[in-house]
Amino acid sequence: MKKGNLSINSENIFPIIKKWLYSDHDIFVRELISNATDAITKLKKLSLAGEFTKPEDEKYKIQVEISPKQKIIRFIDNGIGMTEEEVEKYINQIAFSGAVDFIEKYKDKANEEQIIGHFGLGFYSAFMVADKVTIDTLSYKEGSKPVHWVSDGGLEFEMGEGDKATRGTSITLTLNENCHEFANEFRVREILNKYCSFMPEEIFLKDIDAEESTETIDSSELLDTDTVIENIIEPAKTEEKEKEDGTKEVVEVEPAKEKVKIVKRPVPINDIHPLWTKHPNECSDEEYIEFYRKVFMDYKEPLFWIHLNMDYPFNLKGILYFPKINSEYDSIEGTIKLYNNQVFIADNIKEVIPEFLLLLKGVIDSADIPLNVSRSALQNDGSVKKISEYIAKKVADKLSGMCKTERDKYEKYWDDIAPFIKYGYLKDEKFGKKVEEYILFKTINDKYLTVDELIKENKTDEVEDLADEKSAGDEAAKENEEKKTEIFYVNDVKEQSQYVNIFKSAGKDAVVLPHSIDVPFISTLEMKRGDVKFLRIDSDVSDDMRSEDVSEESKKAYDELCEKVKSALHNDKLKVSVEHLKNDEISSVITISEESRRMQEMMKQYGMMGMDPSMFGGEGETFVLNANHPLVKELLSDSHKEYFDMICEQLYDMASISHSPLSPERMTAFIKRSNELMLKLK
Repeated sequence: MKKGNLSINSENIFPIIKKWLYSDHDIFVRELISNATDAITKLKKLSLAGEFTKPEDEKYKIQVEISPKQKIIRFIDNGIGMTEEEVEKYINQIAFSGAVDFIEKYKDKANEEQIIGHFGLGFYSAFMVADKVTIDTLSYKEGSKPVHWVSDGGLEFEMGEGDKATRGTSITLTLNENCHEFANEFRVREILNKYCSFMPEEIFLKDIDAEESTETIDSSELLDTDTVIENIIEPAKTEEKEKEDGTKEVVEVEPAKEKVKIVKRPVPINDIHPLWTKHPNECSDEEYIEFYRKVFMDYKEPLFWIHLNMDYPFNLKGILYFPKINSEYDSIEGTIKLYNNQVFIADNIKEVIPEFLLLLKGVIDSADIPLNVSRSALQNDGSVKKISEYIAKKVADKLSGMCKTERDKYEKYWDDIAPFIKYGYLKDEKFGKKVEEYILFKTINDKYLTVDELIKENKTDEVEDLADEKSAGDEAAKENEEKKTEIFYVNDVKEQSQYVNIFKSAGKDAVVLPHSIDVPFISTLEMKRGDVKFLRIDSDVSDDMRSEDVSEESKKAYDELCEKVKSALHNDKLKVSVEHLKNDEISSVITISEESRRMQEMMKQYGMMGMDPSMFGGEGETFVLNANHPLVKELLSDSHKEYFDMICEQLYDMASISHSPLSPERMTAFIKRSNELMLKLK
């Protein structure tokens, strides 16, 4: 029997290990099963090299046994096993010295940064939960003797010949007083589901204190590996039926069956071939949806998904889902589960996903993502940056492919994904270039158009004529290089319904831009393209909304009315105009110049709401009176002088309501004035 001391200063290392090396103590399960998986993987490689032959009736597996009575948890594998020399090398030296090195390297970062993973220190994690750790192992090598190793507290060990008769390694943890939860079957199953759901070797869980569970099967289904408890003859089923002559007879409706009661077949807790390890051509839509529901517990179906499969210049596999969402981009965050060779590492490692795609849900499996680092270090890691760029490219390729070949489906998804794609257009130059021509705009007439399609629809005859002249080299064509196609838009169809009605009655269309991301998005799009200008539908009254030209005499009357309206509203700075609108049902509207409105939007975004908008061009507002409406005709005829001011104020407030909500004070005055005007109708 060999005895020895481990070269660790317990006063220094144990408080650190137990406090922060593994932020969650349950991670020891992942570490020890990872080691067991490695042991089986090594043996498989030896088998491929012809250095080992596995018995035909043997299956590779990992068994986790728990005993609530003994307060133990045991990990058993039938992998490569270890000789005494290997235990000395890999347990007595490597594991413990590796732990010391790790502590020395990361001790200064312990309190400020979370360490992602700790591979290579798996065995040492056992001492976080165990007072005593025992190893029994037998190497695959011919003539090897079993080795028994035991350590109390991780400071001293004893090693000698053991009695293990089968190849592989068994590690038994006698749990300390604070960690008896890890001898509970439900708790351990929960941990295995968390960390080991997709590990590449089958994992079985057994409570060795519990009675054997049984199941009954047809005798024809019996396997050589089943343990038979009892043979059962299930009697035939009969029914009493009436014959034609009125007499009754008993008829057999189901023959007797031979059944067998067996020890319940063990079921692995993990899927050793998760969907992301397969080729996309091998996966059905149903499998993608089922996998999504199982992993993310989301009852809604995802919109679509992207299967990642790359071997060079880095290894990366995974599946990314666009989930069905109903909120703004800035209040939604998805979940990205990170794996290393099917071993779960962490939830939501944002660093490997482009910022604008954080809504995605998915799994990423890559051996090229460094584990023994802090999260902040990932941000500057070259491999992580390449993976992030690759993911952005794959998303752009998926969007362009859908837009080209599945336009109907793409349009159906667009409202859900629009804010995130636009955000990506702003944040990522490469992504923006790839998706620009596949960004859709929904119109007030429920059509979905790209920016190029919008330009084509909104080009005026004047622009097309100039385009013809340009091809001929005419001087006017050079001026057209500066000419921009105007595209009108609306932020809120309901709130701006009056303007929408004006547009529709004029036979014009406009796009709907309802998200807060849309203001910076269209500004950036205008700047990058240079051939388009976005104007909100309340920014001006265009010529095709006017119904007729105005005579000089009428102009004079209109100018006088404008001055009187300014006086009635006590606002000399307000621009007032009288127009003949095609829609006679609209009495008045307010327009605001696009520049002023965008400035106000910027003020909202940067929390400058307390400031006076007029400081930034608020004078861009125009109060437009419709000369075709009866109320405005009353003002022009001057037939109700005593109510003139009230009517002006009412028209202004009604126009304002269609433009944006009134302040509480103005709303109170508006309601009071409305009541007064109705009383005058008596």
